[in-house]
Amino acid sequence: MKTEPRAKLWIVIVFLAGLFLVSSFFAGCIALLTATETPSASGNVALIKIHGPIVSGEQSGFFAEDVAASDTIIDLLETAEEDPSIKAIMIEINSPGGSAVASDEIGTAMKALNKPTVSYIREVGASGGYWIASSTDYIFANRMSVTGSIGVIGSYLEFSGLLRDWNITYEQLISGEHKDMGIPFKPLTKEERAILQGELDRIHIFFIEEVARNRNLTKEQVKELATGRIYLGIEAEELGLIDALGGRRDAEEYLRQQLNETITVAELEPPVSFLDFLSSVAEQYSFNMGYGLGESLKTTEQNQLSIRT
Repeated sequence: MKTEPRAKLWIVIVFLAGLFLVSSFFAGCIALLTATETPSASGNVALIKIHGPIVSGEQSGFFAEDVAASDTIIDLLETAEEDPSIKAIMIEINSPGGSAVASDEIGTAMKALNKPTVSYIREVGASGGYWIASSTDYIFANRMSVTGSIGVIGSYLEFSGLLRDWNITYEQLISGEHKDMGIPFKPLTKEERAILQGELDRIHIFFIEEVARNRNLTKEQVKELATGRIYLGIEAEELGLIDALGGRRDAEEYLRQQLNETITVAELEPPVSFLDFLSSVAEQYSFNMGYGLGESLKTTEQNQLSIRT
């Protein structure tokens, strides 16, 4: 008698699991039929969006829309460059920054383009987001947009005090004096702190030099602004960090004048393959089922030294 409700419960679970798999399969088939091998545009101006933290690598999976991956952005830029129907490229930026390497990669690819580029900053185009914006020919921002933040940060969680309180010992077995520098199980020595600070300062100089070149400013001018503080759009215009206040319509008008023709904007997006879709569905399902656990583990990566703009 007691096993009957349990058997019914298992039947319901199996039915729901089967329904999920079948619906995922058919949705994947639809996605496969509608996906394209390469992104394409149906206008003469390509719109590429850089939203979220800037990271290295490719953009795929359920969390893809939450980050701006350098390889994916560069692929879209190259697609726009190679498409003869595309006359100019418009960049929408809403990013607080992220990886210094990824920001530099995208900025370098931007400057290698042979077509007019314009960017407009929405809520935020700070740090690495501003680095990329400065690589375009012309920058617009809302008067209240957050820009600037020309600086570098390196951080990690350090647990040595907690381990000591719980009588846990970190045994150091390394080959190379500084091999375990920046791990969370021991505090930094003065020498290690000086080494890491030196590397951060060097990246900061790279950042300053790039902005100075991109914005036609002197290194001294940028250095005065490169304290890591943010500037609202209205301040950034006065300081020469952006060209004008405005948004998408202003960016479109700028390109219309540059091209001297009517423009049609088409957004370029990375293609979605069948495998990408299935991976996305699986990730989303797992995320929804284990949201609390996911939140608790989300900062695992922060246990290692992270350098970002």
